[in-house]
Amino acid sequence: MKLRSQLLLAFSIGALVPMIALALVVRHEMTTRLNAQSQQRVDALVSAIESDMAREGDEIHAALAQISDAISSDNRFRRAAVDAAESERRYLLDYAGNAMHLAGLEMLQIHDDDGRIVSSGHFRNDYDRREPALPKFLGALPDRVALVRARTAAEPLLVLASVDSVAIGRSIFTLVGGIEAGSLDRLARGSSLGVTLVLPGDSLATADTTRTIVKSLPVLFYDTETHIFRMAALRVTNDMSELRALRQSVDRWFLIAVSLTALAILLLATWLANRVSRPVVELAEKAERVDLDQLDVDFDSGRPDEVGTLSRGLAAMTKRLRDSRVRLKDAEKRATMGDLARQVNHDLKNGLTPVRNVFRHLMEQSEGDAEELRSVLRERSTTIDQSIGYLEKLASNYARLSRKTERERCDLNQIVRQVATGARGSARIETVLADGAVVNADPVSLRRIIENLVDNAIDSLNGSTGAVTLETQVIRDGPFVAPRVRLIVADTGAGMNDIQRARIFDDFYTTKPDGSGLGLSIVRRLVMDLGGTVKAESTPGEGSRFVVDLPAPR
Repeated sequence: MKLRSQLLLAFSIGALVPMIALALVVRHEMTTRLNAQSQQRVDALVSAIESDMAREGDEIHAALAQISDAISSDNRFRRAAVDAAESERRYLLDYAGNAMHLAGLEMLQIHDDDGRIVSSGHFRNDYDRREPALPKFLGALPDRVALVRARTAAEPLLVLASVDSVAIGRSIFTLVGGIEAGSLDRLARGSSLGVTLVLPGDSLATADTTRTIVKSLPVLFYDTETHIFRMAALRVTNDMSELRALRQSVDRWFLIAVSLTALAILLLATWLANRVSRPVVELAEKAERVDLDQLDVDFDSGRPDEVGTLSRGLAAMTKRLRDSRVRLKDAEKRATMGDLARQVNHDLKNGLTPVRNVFRHLMEQSEGDAEELRSVLRERSTTIDQSIGYLEKLASNYARLSRKTERERCDLNQIVRQVATGARGSARIETVLADGAVVNADPVSLRRIIENLVDNAIDSLNGSTGAVTLETQVIRDGPFVAPRVRLIVADTGAGMNDIQRARIFDDFYTTKPDGSGLGLSIVRRLVMDLGGTVKAESTPGEGSRFVVDLPAPR
């Protein structure tokens, strides 16, 4: 038998048999894994439901404990509930409703020793009705949590309820509170699984044959109208239609794939039998070793045939890749140094601007009275010292440009005043400074942020006699949220449209003919280095407003 025929037969048998075996194994493995994944989803969902119910139960317990603490120290409640003071009757009637809303509950009842409801939040008319069985039922449960159908002015309210108590003198008051349980049937979180709350008396059968009941979680249920407790259930179902359709689709495509593969293998084996040789295999192994970090593979070959031509072509290609890699690294270095040089140039220009403005002011006063010139010099000497000190610090600490900063407590108002004093142009600079605007930041970075924002605001005025406002604020959102210090730089310039505002923080993007496009990108980077945020607000024709939030020292 010729080599061509041997290759054809061996390749066909060697490829078709594993292909068919692989198709059968993959189908079996896929079915097994899909069933396992489906069971994992069911187990995870059941665990999530139990976790959610436990979490909601803990929240109810915490809310009731909070209300109990408040009642124990409330003298008005004591006079109304214990001393039966008629003047505090309305306060007692409204107490459960107010406490329920403050604690985040949808149902709250307060019972006295005899089980009489002295205040009801979800249904005010329940006042003076006796319901001793409900607190006893909830108190007898291990976790004191159950589903309760409570009366309201309209339809009954289904809640997940718990119980707590508080002692006032010799009287003990029982609190029954809960949150609405209507959301329990949506715990499937968008998967093919479904969760349904089945109350006593509901049918457990399902008319949808595509869904299968895979789990049923028992939940205790109490009805305040019938005073009977029974077992409810959370029924977990799975949609099996998708799994069946997937299996059918996989079977169909496996059959098509095997048929097409068999035909392709026969055609390919006939072609490869005439072409395949050892040099090609060796050449392929060499080609597999080629990447950008390993370009020293030797493809030289003295063969005069097509294999030799391919070898020489691969050798020339690797040589070009080596040359291109060298040029690419060189270009990256030059681009990096160019970007860094432009950034340094931009920061130095900003630092020199106040000095230039002071000298212009001195030149304007040089032709006047000498005493007035000395007065102006003494007044503006602080600006010169501060600007020169800023440039010295910037030049002596080059590492600050590579996002390495040393933070300290900085008075933001003081830096704002320094920048406002040395601001250039004819723009009117206004400051609105809040007390206590202290941040933990690098003072050089902080000044670079403010100077870039102020220069950008002055440029937006286009030489007109507009105003630039610098404002500081101390933001306190609450006792559990760390305070923030806010810097606002607003101008009355030309403003920006939405397209411009979306790109203003991009590197090298500018709308000015002589702009570098680095100012606002430097601001964004420096603010992020300090752990803050920056955003821009603008209206075309009315001006722009930049808001920088920085964390306050703890």
